[in-house]
Amino acid sequence: MKMDKGFDINDLTDDERMLLDKIRRRKEKLIEEIQLLQSEISGISEEMDGMDVAEDRKESSREKKLVDGKKKFNVNPDEGITYLIDQGLLERNCEEVAKFLYSDGLNKTAIGDYLGEREPFNLDVLNAFVGMQELRGMLIVSALRQFLWSFRLPGEGQKIDRMMEKFAERYCELNPGIFTTTDTCYILSYAIIMLNTTLHNANVKMKTGIDQFVSMNRGINNGGDLPRDLLEEIFDSIKKEPFKIPEDDGNDLNNTFFNPDKEGWLWKQGGRYRNWKRRWFILADKCLYYFEYTTDKEPRGIIPLESLSVRECAEVQSRPHCFELFGLNAEVIKACKTDKKTGKVIEGRHNVYKMSAATGKEMDDWMRSINSYISHNPVYDMVHVKRQKIKHTGY
Repeated sequence: MKMDKGFDINDLTDDERMLLDKIRRRKEKLIEEIQLLQSEISGISEEMDGMDVAEDRKESSREKKLVDGKKKFNVNPDEGITYLIDQGLLERNCEEVAKFLYSDGLNKTAIGDYLGEREPFNLDVLNAFVGMQELRGMLIVSALRQFLWSFRLPGEGQKIDRMMEKFAERYCELNPGIFTTTDTCYILSYAIIMLNTTLHNANVKMKTGIDQFVSMNRGINNGGDLPRDLLEEIFDSIKKEPFKIPEDDGNDLNNTFFNPDKEGWLWKQGGRYRNWKRRWFILADKCLYYFEYTTDKEPRGIIPLESLSVRECAEVQSRPHCFELFGLNAEVIKACKTDKKTGKVIEGRHNVYKMSAATGKEMDDWMRSINSYISHNPVYDMVHVKRQKIKHTGY
């Protein structure tokens, strides 16, 4: 069959025409099948695109809930963990929660508060959290630096005690033979923390020397002494580089104000003019903050409670129910306030801060709450208990 410009279907034989017709029908059927496949492919593609969009939306929603959960945790750790569990983003499993506490975006103070709680689940999480610390082969001061960088120690003595005992257990587990008992590691860890304070806190005038540090730790190793070269290495490390306290983000102050230990109105006496002004006080995070109005976002003044004490005082200028904060070393109290005219933060000049409550009961409540922070250093109490235990039981 010759098909050129002079091709004429009439020149074809009957068999050739039948073959050509068959080819045309087959071609038309193939075109229909191709069009059907294209339609099916297009439908599948649209379905897949829809699934991708749904998955993207699901992932976006998950990320948003995770961010919300972290924000809730930073304000209230228990509520944050409960929210994440309810949303299916976290299992109620101590190992999973412990892993979560190492996530970015969490407030280190909130982590410390959560780990310090004595609820059974929190204690299991604390155990898992400390168990994730790799301290093998590390000098104790280096291990302590790593441990204390993963959260901020809470202010309550019992919480600190639980956390430090877990640290001592973990360190001794991974470094057998260095200390006779975990109590030795526990006491030495506190001694290191106290050494850091005495060497690097500007309020401490009498700095601890190496001989004093060695003397402080005599007999803590199950009645025996630790090697002097170990104590000297620890001393030199702390003297050269203080502990770094983990910083939280800018929301840290707001988180503090969301969860105060006590708040309310008090009258405060001025430092220069001795006049009395009503201020809204918030007690939190080892500080006493005061505001001009309850709606203010920033405090007018901040009084750190470290190295201070509180006592009732006589009625001042017809102000009843008075009490005062005073420095243990009788020097100017380290505090700051915002200058109302310039907006600049300036150093306070108070030797004492005098406050007046509305009733005697309110005064007692304020003094009791403040005193719970500053009446004594829980570290010394706990170390004393441990020392007495070693002294009387030998272990």
